[in-house]
Amino acid sequence: MIPLTLAEVTAATGGRLEAGADPAALVRGVTVDSRLVAPGTLFVAIVGERVDGHDHAAEAIAAGAPAVLATRAVTVPSVRVDDPLAALAGLAALVRDRSPAAVVAVTGSAGKTTTKDLLADLLGEIGPTIWPPGSFNNEIGLPLTLLRTEPDTAFVVLEMGARGLGHIAALCAIARPSVGVVLNVGSAHVGEYADGRAGIAKAKGELAESATDTVILNADDPLVAAMATRVRRTAQVITFTQAADVGGQPPASPPAALVTEVGARQVRVDTAGRASFVLVAGGERHPVTLGLVGAHQVANALAAAAVALRLGLPAARVAATLTAARPRSRWRMEVSRTGAGVTIVNDAYNANPESMRAALHTLIGLRGSGRAFAVLGGMGELGTVADEAHDDLGRLTVDLGIDRLVAVGAAARRVHAAAETALATSGVSGGDGVGEDAVGGRSSTWVADADAAVAAVVAQARVGDVVLVKASRSYGLERVAQDLAAAFGPAQDSAAGRDSAAGRDSAAGSGSAAGSDSAAGSGSAAGSDRGTGQNSGVGRGVGTRVGAEIEGI
Repeated sequence: MIPLTLAEVTAATGGRLEAGADPAALVRGVTVDSRLVAPGTLFVAIVGERVDGHDHAAEAIAAGAPAVLATRAVTVPSVRVDDPLAALAGLAALVRDRSPAAVVAVTGSAGKTTTKDLLADLLGEIGPTIWPPGSFNNEIGLPLTLLRTEPDTAFVVLEMGARGLGHIAALCAIARPSVGVVLNVGSAHVGEYADGRAGIAKAKGELAESATDTVILNADDPLVAAMATRVRRTAQVITFTQAADVGGQPPASPPAALVTEVGARQVRVDTAGRASFVLVAGGERHPVTLGLVGAHQVANALAAAAVALRLGLPAARVAATLTAARPRSRWRMEVSRTGAGVTIVNDAYNANPESMRAALHTLIGLRGSGRAFAVLGGMGELGTVADEAHDDLGRLTVDLGIDRLVAVGAAARRVHAAAETALATSGVSGGDGVGEDAVGGRSSTWVADADAAVAAVVAQARVGDVVLVKASRSYGLERVAQDLAAAFGPAQDSAAGRDSAAGRDSAAGSGSAAGSDSAAGSGSAAGSDRGTGQNSGVGRGVGTRVGAEIEGI
């Protein structure tokens, strides 16, 4: 990070030095995980649900922290503040002030993390780039990402999540993005908004209102396209599309008009689920073959391409870089080919009705001559539409021809019930979904937990089958995918390592042009996953404030 003295930290946070803290001591990194403290790292002590970071203040100082950012008295050098989150925001804003880097912010109901990862590849072709590990996209994760900014950083890529109105506006006040990207408006967390998807659009549009130079909008999503009217008069609007003609010219008068400038033509998806298309931009056409799984990745690639083109990367290099890109973040359409010949698709990081639909369509495309298994958990934060959404999901599995549905947990009972009813109506049910009597037809079964889901799949799956695992993050179904991979064994050709994010340096690692990894841990997307199985990056200093606490949605 850009070094700060403790005196500067104190001024930025409105705090005061205590217990002998040296105002001239330099801070070269910031973390909320006491295990990640290195010499020069400021440890922010946050009170978690079960563990209080202040209890690890002495350990942080022993590891080389110049001070602890604390909200109560500790016996070691500290900066005492009233609110640690406000203090983090103040520090991040100070670093933002001191950096000439272009800040690119991405929001949307789905695809934020993939788009962010593609931007890391693309902008890294132009200059030193910082991007968040995992999905660090809330009032903890976003400041930690900004605080990794180095003196030579050219670009900072940020995710912005929201669970209500004003959340993105608050993040924008810290980050002051020059480029804003809005991918889509779906049903994720619709239960948090009184006026449903209209409320989500209002919240996501706060980024369109805040970006100072350029706003990138999805012309294929009417709720996103309408955000062009909310853009600052001095900002340019660039849209991306898979449908409309490309190459229109903006009118002479502001505000910036809705002009499609980046498009995909001739979209195809191969038997491995990877999309290819022709990138159309600025009068040029270049072929792209994505290394990411799912047709829905085309929109994410177009959004990232629009940003890179705007910031100076030639279209030919954009296309080549997109083709070379591979998954960086775990549990997002992560494909593993096992020794038993069963393919596992771990998309368990999160789920909403739109992403479930996209994942199921991808599953069908991957099925080939085998059978498609869908291991599905609940979708969280859908409010009054939750029952209908889960019913629709169950019926969709039947409409698409999913061979085996395994619904996991109480929240997924309705998925199974709707699928079972649809199967009975269609007359294609072949048994209870657990024993050999189900092999000849299609089936749905409900199980109580992850262990039962693993057992159900292991009992039925055979060579050539493909298993999708997906649910909202809170249900923890990534363990199902991991246990299935262990049960079926590794592939002899190590295909799983090539197709998954697990083997790659994540945002904070050596693949970054960022240099210091002190905010989030070296090469691990969030430090260690000790004891949680999650990309938490929070650790012992915060206890159970893991995953969504630092990685909002």
